[in-house]
Amino acid sequence: MVEIQNLRLRSRVIVDSVRGLAQYGPMKVKEANDCSTSIDMDQIDQGSTSDINIDPTGMRIGIPPSNENIRKTLLQTAQDLEDYVDKAQVKNRIALNKPILEDKIANVRGAVVMAYPMGLPEFDVVKVSIDGESLDGTYVSNELLDPKTTSLWCAGKEFERNQIVADRLGRNEKTKVIAKLQKAGSGPPSREPIVNEEERKAMMAHYFKRNEELKKLAEADDDDYLNSNWADSKEMKRNMQGLSHIQAPGL
Repeated sequence: MVEIQNLRLRSRVIVDSVRGLAQYGPMKVKEANDCSTSIDMDQIDQGSTSDINIDPTGMRIGIPPSNENIRKTLLQTAQDLEDYVDKAQVKNRIALNKPILEDKIANVRGAVVMAYPMGLPEFDVVKVSIDGESLDGTYVSNELLDPKTTSLWCAGKEFERNQIVADRLGRNEKTKVIAKLQKAGSGPPSREPIVNEEERKAMMAHYFKRNEELKKLAEADDDDYLNSNWADSKEMKRNMQGLSHIQAPGL
């Protein structure tokens, strides 16, 4: 589970950096990462174009790959990877599989090699996230877990390292729980909300509608109900005689 979680975090970095690569080209040298718009021509290989697309963050040289099909391949493989690690997979009852996840990362690596056969700079986040063993310096570095010390929590209790899930929850296949991985010494994780986002929105819509109805009732006159059919003492007699739908001329 820890390995899959770390691969999910790595995939987030890969997706974001590959999209930046497809739009703005490789990263500038570290000394030039000062948000300037200057371009280091030494980093441009034969697969680049003279069309400049300035990176608003100033991190990349601003020259994407020249081949439109290659750019589409980069974005497509990145999107495929993002879709696979998306949290929506939980609703679709699709469990993440480590070999499949590694294959999709390999597809992104292949697209990057197609775009830059001469290779990317060693400090480029794309190369670091795909080929490097460490994600130090990336925005997920503090979220990575250590398989040797990470603990698993469920229902406010921590699993022992020598336990399996069945020891705590039994062997009933219909049992469903939400468990969370935590770093060593960080204590129990935050509890899940009682209602999910969809239920919360439905409740808010119900309360808003109810408040509007109460507001209208408060603004209505005390004798406003006299205009209703149920307040007419002769309404039942007209219904019995079949005259309730007859209206006066001109009405």
